[in-house]
Amino acid sequence: MPDFSRERRALSSPADLFSPKTESNSALIAGIDEAGRGPWAGPVVAGAVIFPNLKLSDGLAKNLNDSKKLSRTKRETLFKELFASDALIGIGTASVEEIDRLNILKATFLAMRRAVDALPVCPTFALVDGNKVPPLPCPAEAVVKGDALSLSIAAASIVAKVTRDRLMDDLAKEFPWYGWEQNAGYGTKTHQNGLKLHGICIHHRKSYAPIQRIIAESQKN
Repeated sequence: MPDFSRERRALSSPADLFSPKTESNSALIAGIDEAGRGPWAGPVVAGAVIFPNLKLSDGLAKNLNDSKKLSRTKRETLFKELFASDALIGIGTASVEEIDRLNILKATFLAMRRAVDALPVCPTFALVDGNKVPPLPCPAEAVVKGDALSLSIAAASIVAKVTRDRLMDDLAKEFPWYGWEQNAGYGTKTHQNGLKLHGICIHHRKSYAPIQRIIAESQKN
């Protein structure tokens, strides 16, 4: 289960990691994670979460985890609890157009930067899920499988996942034949059948190989 060990280690890091105007014992450590790198459609979404003084309720401490390990109902409950808590939360997105223009990694980094920019304060250090650190306005560390290790990253993963699922629910109302309310834009059988019957729409990632193949096939006919 995730805990605050990585956040506390960051707090004990040399002072030159932090802003010269901020004492390390009052530093704000942000957890950052994304949702939506793999789907064939829809934006990529990032969340950034700071727990001031590394404090949160017993309920959140007990239940926060990698969003992929939680049911949708559980994620929604924790999402509401996070926004009702003292946590500082930022959300950023990168559009399908940006994904196709920049590539998914750069678009994900852009969403992460926007999530940090959306925080009410700039963090003094960030823990980022994954093995690469995006360009941020503060020092940062990549943490592989960080959403299962750090409470801040786990919270960010829930914020990102719930936000993106809700966005895909809204898009599914406009384009109901792809099953996005169930598959969040991933290439499931329902999604593939919808593509066969209706082709692609403006929310599909045209730089992704499965969508490129569909476009190529349609141009042959």
